[in-house]
This record gives sequence, structure tokens and C-alpha cells, in this order.
Amino acid sequence: MGNLIELTTEQQLIDVFPIMNQLRIDLSLQEFLTLFSQMKKEAYQLFGWQMNDKIVGLAGVAFRTNLYNGRHLYIYDLITDEKERSKGYGDALLLALHSLAKENGAKYVALESGLQRIDAHRFYEEKMCYDKWCYSYRKEL
Repeated sequence: MGNLIELTTEQQLIDVFPIMNQLRIDLSLQEFLTLFSQMKKEAYQLFGWQMNDKIVGLAGVAFRTNLYNGRHLYIYDLITDEKERSKGYGDALLLALHSLAKENGAKYVALESGLQRIDAHRFYEEKMCYDKWCYSYRKEL
């Protein structure tokens, strides 16, 4: 059985960057370290799913409160190492985040997923019972 660990040190971030880079493909290591430093000040936490002393998945999250979700855990980044997929690690990581959210008084877990990530959508909706309930928009400035 694996366990959820918070990743906080620069060396931990360097070690897991190859996994994060599978999701955030345009991100350099230096950008990752710089952005993480700023995001940490804004309550971002990066967790790893550890199996046999090896990180096999990552989740970047923050607790937020808004008018439509109340207190919730927002998942910004969620990735299982491509070499470790289809072993149940993504399920375990997401279930651990659900527990973390409940323990911290969250009513929901929320996330966004790129339109092209069809397999991820199937995982969220069919396996993990997430509801698709809105569209997300953004405008580059």
C-alpha cells in the first residue's frame, strides 16, 4: 500500500520534475521551481503518491473557498507517471486526496481537465464518479 507525502524541498521537486513534465510539457525545471515558490505562498501544496520509496504520481492542490463550492480542495495538477499507469495508483492518489479534503472540512474536490485528455475524463467520470458540471474559459491578456 502506498502513502501520500507532501513534497516541499527543492531536491524533492527536482526529483519529481520528470513526472510533472509529463503533464506540464512546456514547463522547464527552472520555471517549475520559480512558480512553485510563488504558488506555495498562495497555499499550493504538492503531494506525491509513494510506492516502495518511489514517487509514482503527483497532485498539486490548494484549499479554496468560493460561493458555489464553499470550502473545497482544488486539484491543479494530477498525474501518474506514464511508466506506472494502469496499476491503481491514480485511484489511490485521488482517494487519498478525497480523505485529505474531508479531514479539512471540504465539501467538494474540484478540478479542470484539458479538452484533449479523453482518457482522463473517462477516469474521472466513470471510475471516480466525478460530475462534469461546467465549462471553464480563459482569455490570454
